[in-house]
Amino acid sequence: MPAAHDAKTTASQLTQELAAEIKGKVVLTTGVSPKGLGAIFVNAIAKAQPGLLILAGRNTTKVNQTAEDIKAVDPTVKTKILQLDLGSLAGARSAAEEVNSWTDVPAIDVLVNNAGIMAPDFQLSPEGFESQFATNHLGPFLFTNLIIDKILASKSPRIVNVSSDGHRLNPIRWDDYNFQNGESYDRWHGYGQSKTANMLFTLSLAEKLGGKGLQAYSLHPGVIGTNLDNALDWNVQLPSLRAADRALGNKEGWADFKWKTPDEGAATHVYAAFDPNLKDHNGAYLENSHVADPWVETVKPWGTSQIEAARLWKLSEKLVGKEFNY
Repeated sequence: MPAAHDAKTTASQLTQELAAEIKGKVVLTTGVSPKGLGAIFVNAIAKAQPGLLILAGRNTTKVNQTAEDIKAVDPTVKTKILQLDLGSLAGARSAAEEVNSWTDVPAIDVLVNNAGIMAPDFQLSPEGFESQFATNHLGPFLFTNLIIDKILASKSPRIVNVSSDGHRLNPIRWDDYNFQNGESYDRWHGYGQSKTANMLFTLSLAEKLGGKGLQAYSLHPGVIGTNLDNALDWNVQLPSLRAADRALGNKEGWADFKWKTPDEGAATHVYAAFDPNLKDHNGAYLENSHVADPWVETVKPWGTSQIEAARLWKLSEKLVGKEFNY
């Protein structure tokens, strides 16, 4: 029996436990800048002889640094670099075209949609969508669906969408996802909407493609000091986060952060991507390397509703200008 997992479980520990599942797998991970959770994840699993690590990111200089770090872990691990700007739909399309052109990569076993932004000042994407909704949801939605044939070509396809317990901060704003083009913008409501979208996208993937063998999971990694929040002035933004939580009656509005180490923070990534015992929980939202329990953990009903998931799929198709019928 594997050891019970909790907040102190590390990516390194799970890599050892799941080494047989990782070995030989082709894994595409987005958002792999050094010191971020994506980089910590790929560096951890590099110790278990994956078949190929596809490293995707907007800044290829940073992505190449992560590739060099992997080489230092194990020089025999193969890597491939993918330039991917999820902040624009054009960037998602371009990267998907490149992936689909790779004749030497006929299948992708695991896609980890890890890239994201958190609580920036209001801005619109090139296509006119609020930047968090665009980068954290619409870009990954389009990219994932455009490369889905390569994922389904795997014998055990899996998609991991990195969400957050920050989904507690807002459901989908169906009739105003753009915050009146900034007039009513709250950075934490925008973050919450995008993280709710990650959970709902996962539910739809499991529902639509589970019959074809796809497993899909979303997760909350925990609170970790990474480059995700580099642009935030926490002296200003922590009070605004507290206020957003307190307005909703969320316990987080009065609680201190429970910090994790980077190795602990990437643990649920490894669990979601490779644990074979998850197959009976397709579409689940995970936390601390287990299926999150809404009775005792922060799991809002707007992130687990099949109706909300179906509505978001339809809205996303409309916004990206393409239907995906499975």
